[in-house]
Amino acid sequence: MTGGGARSLTLLLVAEIGAMSLWFVSAAILPDLIRDTGLGPWRAGLLSSSVQLGFVIGALLMALHGTSDRFDPRRVFALCALLAAGSNALLIVTPPGGNAQIALRTLTGIGLAGVYPVGMKLAVGWTVKRRGLIVGMLVGALTIGSAAPHGLALIGGPDWRLTVILASLLAAGSVVLVLFTRLGPHHAAAPRFSPETLGLAWRHRPIRLAYAGYLCHMWELYAFWAWIGAALTASLTLAGSEDPARAARFATFAAIGLGGLVCIPAGGLADRIGKARVAGGAMGLSAGFAFATALSFGGPAWLTVTLAVLWGIAVIPDSAQFSALVADAAPPESAGSLMTFQTALGFLLTAFTIQGAPFVAAAFGWPVTLALFGLGPLLGVEAMRRLASSGSAQVRRRVR
Repeated sequence: MTGGGARSLTLLLVAEIGAMSLWFVSAAILPDLIRDTGLGPWRAGLLSSSVQLGFVIGALLMALHGTSDRFDPRRVFALCALLAAGSNALLIVTPPGGNAQIALRTLTGIGLAGVYPVGMKLAVGWTVKRRGLIVGMLVGALTIGSAAPHGLALIGGPDWRLTVILASLLAAGSVVLVLFTRLGPHHAAAPRFSPETLGLAWRHRPIRLAYAGYLCHMWELYAFWAWIGAALTASLTLAGSEDPARAARFATFAAIGLGGLVCIPAGGLADRIGKARVAGGAMGLSAGFAFATALSFGGPAWLTVTLAVLWGIAVIPDSAQFSALVADAAPPESAGSLMTFQTALGFLLTAFTIQGAPFVAAAFGWPVTLALFGLGPLLGVEAMRRLASSGSAQVRRRVR
């Protein structure tokens, strides 16, 4: 890769971190909002799930329109990040937990639909052989950005508005950075887009299996990111920890942030031994840590926190590989839309898991809820096994 390519990718990764810092702002400030307003589980869930629904709306519209394949993805990224930053900033002048804030979080999600999948379109344009690593780096940046609000909340303390302002400033900075990136040599644009292209998600078996694995992965991922802080607070309270909310915030930041860092070596490994194999292995580990964290709930604080952090490390490295698998199997001029459609379906699923988690926890307890999170990746292992076997069979046929 040329020096210009390395520079562009670096700017893209930093821009991704800044823009995605908006995602879990509501989860990070939730303890302060509950303290100030006494929000119930329904409203608390809506502040997070509305981002997911907004993302789904935006991603579906862009996938059907072929936005990232028809227009300069840098400008699409910048405009959408600006929309998300502005919507987030308006939270400080609206009633906490009210309908206006829920609407603003929905707009934030719509904006972020032009950040994450469009960023992948930009990233895969730089390489074919090392897509696992490059997309892994991008998802690592996304993950660090998702962890950022919890770190910003530690800076802001009890003043949740300061956390919101800091996240908006980071996202605004990403608008400038992405405009200084270049398009890679493998970038392909489509002069005209047909929505029928999205049918490849079902007709083409490798893409279909990649979608299936991604949906199983998304069953768990955002529910974990959104609610592990609340679950740890409840567990540490039962264990008699001092200041359980603050300790849970530190643990959540570590769990999400470390997972982002692991995406990079996982991506390099995927390019060597196979993306489906790495994805399946990560999902197996993630399911195991989900069940272990559920069993440790209310037990020794060090044990529950350690297992939750290990879960956070295992929950994300597979994410990049699903996108890279779609990019490998799709026509280059349609890859952006197929990846956008993939994320739209995945985030639609997360809206239900995020919204439903606090109700399941209230009815059956956090241990049952955490164990349910682990069912998705457990099923996803089988989809990746089939995809890996399919790839091996194709290699054997070529050799013969």
